[in-house]
Amino acid sequence: MAFISEVNMSFSSHYMDDEYEKLFRRMNPPRVVIDNEACKNATVIRVDSANKHGILLEVVQILTDLNLIITKAYISSDGGWFMDVFNVTDQDGNKVTDEAILDYIRKSLGPESCFPSPGRSVGVKQTMDHTAIELMGSDRPGLLSEVSAVLTNLKCNIVNAEVWTHNMRAAAVMHVNDEETGSAITDPQRLSLIKELLCNVLGGGNRKRGAKTVVTDDSTHTDRRLHQMMFADRDYERVDDDDFDEKQRPNVNVVNWSDKDYSVVTIESKDRPKLLFDTVCTLTDMQYVVFHANIDAEGPQAYQEYYIKHIDGSPVKSDAERQRVIQCLEAAIERRVSEGLKLEICTTDRVGLLSNVTRIFRENSLTVTRAEVTTKGGKAVNTFYVRGASGCVVDSKTIESIRQTIGNTILKVKGSPESVPQDSPTRSSIFSGLFKSRSFVNFGLVKSYS
Repeated sequence: MAFISEVNMSFSSHYMDDEYEKLFRRMNPPRVVIDNEACKNATVIRVDSANKHGILLEVVQILTDLNLIITKAYISSDGGWFMDVFNVTDQDGNKVTDEAILDYIRKSLGPESCFPSPGRSVGVKQTMDHTAIELMGSDRPGLLSEVSAVLTNLKCNIVNAEVWTHNMRAAAVMHVNDEETGSAITDPQRLSLIKELLCNVLGGGNRKRGAKTVVTDDSTHTDRRLHQMMFADRDYERVDDDDFDEKQRPNVNVVNWSDKDYSVVTIESKDRPKLLFDTVCTLTDMQYVVFHANIDAEGPQAYQEYYIKHIDGSPVKSDAERQRVIQCLEAAIERRVSEGLKLEICTTDRVGLLSNVTRIFRENSLTVTRAEVTTKGGKAVNTFYVRGASGCVVDSKTIESIRQTIGNTILKVKGSPESVPQDSPTRSSIFSGLFKSRSFVNFGLVKSYS
């Protein structure tokens, strides 16, 4: 009876807190002002709202998911209220004038909002159309090829996937469904087999660092979940500092401001999309509260300044804690750095598509450092960042060979060597033939379980 009483008290407390938050929100609704006149080259978005832990990340997440570029930001959140001002542009550096996007921002951040995440969540909660699988293991050449081949061999279709690699570790969130029915995979025995085979692939013979496969009903935003997975895996602990290019490392510094009991975090790094999300996400998940911040990313270099305290109200207490904050922020920035050549594939979606694409990369000695796989309306749009063997620059002959195999109209090469022709006449492609024949390759570990 005592246990039941404690459960009821806990439920009641949570319920009351939730109702109080709703009441407070109704009495103090957030305000969103969008101004296209105040700044010459950017749209200014101002958000005023009741303060709560993580609200800054939620706002940044919504703007980032709309593929908006945040060029400047000012954040202030002392007390029970916070005010954020963002200068944003579209992908082409222009002001945001699309009324549909502006209306979405007003609704997502305004009085009627619950700060939703548009379309980039890990979550399935065992939905009818896909099952979410989280993967964590040792990175090595050909890993994505092996993982996708295992899933294809087990009659699983990969609907969406995001793969990150950093510091010899690899993390992925994949949405899969049954090849025949197109619905989520719910059979416990089949899910157990999937996890077992993927764990064997992910382990890769590395006994010092474990592998993990989880079928999840978590609804956390995909990018945030990848940060959490790699943080939990301690990818911020460098394997070999001697081989790291110091010029590529972001400049992160943490000092205590004794007069105000804040810790001041400054970050200088090369600017790129979603940089602000990555740093705010990491500070939030490390249980730090951002009270004030200034962001300037108008040039090729981005400058970020955060005034933070731990959620318990204290600044950074020790040198060990300071070093950990620095290492974790460096790792958060580096995880999404797009090392290597960018390859984009746009084609009709077919079962086994990812398996065949990555097999071709593997046969040409290319290593995938990051990947985004999406399908919508029967179309697959896949983006890969690849490097040559041992991290070297991809040879132009290799790229031309891959383009001949896949087809010039299907594969687009971004930032390739000048010697690779980008608009050569379309040659006969065997790529579509591979899919039509459903001639999937079983090799190594996969073959032994077929």
